Amino acid sequence: MIRFVFRLLSVISLAVAVVMAVIDATRSIAISNLEATPIGATWLEYFPDSLGATRTWFEANAPFLWDPAILALLKIPGFVVFAALAFLLYAIGYKRQHSAGRFAA
Repeated sequence: MIRFVFRLLSVISLAVAVVMAVIDATRSIAISNLEATPIGATWLEYFPDSLGATRTWFEANAPFLWDPAILALLKIPGFVVFAALAFLLYAIGYKRQHSAGRFAA
């Protein structure tokens, strides 16, 4: 059951990654220049309150992480973040095959 949840979240993350990649590709074709929207800009556009709350939490609890680490992560293109998340969730929910094979005794 848990593997199913991880695989479902993986498919949803992959779908979001594909949608974000198509939006970036369309925008790049329209302006004739490579344009990749950072995850921070997308987060600020759709959920500005949660980004502010996240910043407040990090500045209160772990200020050493906000400036070098989190700001660097917010500059990564959104489709890369969601594709990596999809891969990670799929790896967690992956069911290994038996090494002996299907018809081994």
